[in-house]
Amino acid sequence: MDLRKKLYQMFILGTEGGGYKKALENNLGGIIFFTQDIQNTEQFKDLVQECNNIANTKPFLSMDQEGGRVERTQNIHKGKKYLSAKYAYEKGLDFLAQQSDEISKELKYYGINLNFAPCIDVNTNLNNPIIGERSYSSNPDDVIKAEKVVSEVFRVNGIIPCAKHFPGHGEANKDSHLTLPEIDLSLEEMEKTHIKPFEACANKIEMIMVAHLYCKCFDKHELPASLSCNVISYLRNNIGFKGIIISDDMIMKSVAKFGTIEAIDMGIRAGLNMFIYRNSDSETINAIETIAKKAQNDLVLTKNIENSFKVIMDVKSKKL
Repeated sequence: MDLRKKLYQMFILGTEGGGYKKALENNLGGIIFFTQDIQNTEQFKDLVQECNNIANTKPFLSMDQEGGRVERTQNIHKGKKYLSAKYAYEKGLDFLAQQSDEISKELKYYGINLNFAPCIDVNTNLNNPIIGERSYSSNPDDVIKAEKVVSEVFRVNGIIPCAKHFPGHGEANKDSHLTLPEIDLSLEEMEKTHIKPFEACANKIEMIMVAHLYCKCFDKHELPASLSCNVISYLRNNIGFKGIIISDDMIMKSVAKFGTIEAIDMGIRAGLNMFIYRNSDSETINAIETIAKKAQNDLVLTKNIENSFKVIMDVKSKKL
């Protein structure tokens, strides 16, 4: 397989912009679906199947279905909602397992194979504008218990779990959709609380999402964790995670300011295996093509694309 097609495997794109069909023909790694993609059950099943049929390599077919305010099936459920992580966990592990079973079986019915959950941030900042009830608890040990239950139920039902948002979004005081939050905690404090749940699941979880956060303990100069070699190498070397390292949505304003091409270049060099873009417009597609051409004469890009391709295909061969 040529390098360009291996690079396309490193992307999960949304349908907005319409370029996703051609990208699937070019060996796109996956699709992420949002509320606007899901009008009713049969329509959505058909859309998922169409993506499967077009794809050259079996794609990740994904969404964010946490429960609570991060739930993409509102048009189907018509008012019925799953509980958010906090309230589901407060009802006990049996309830959490039951709800996770319902979520994962529903996703499997539509043809989804990857859920960007569980959210294993430890919500230590009560004024956190983005996590809040999306977190199981402000206690890392409770979060670890919850992750184990949710991820295992997902796996049993054929859904790949993705733990997020490394190295921990729980102390943030800003919304990373709008700006780059700054986390001013020592590495010791991060390890004791926020990194702890990721370390606990690192030897089993298939995928970890890296946050668009600036963690001062990892980098002296302002840089999102998602593009930080220090953060990603810590996840690989200190924690020993061998699965797929994926970015949060790359059109979030906390990272978009770097520019699409530059951000992709930085992410690959830092060791990211996959990128999420909620759209598949011409700007995103052109950026992938530009990086593909650049990589032909760049040994670091080539090596990292080849490495990421191996990691991605290892997970796909075992799980899809």
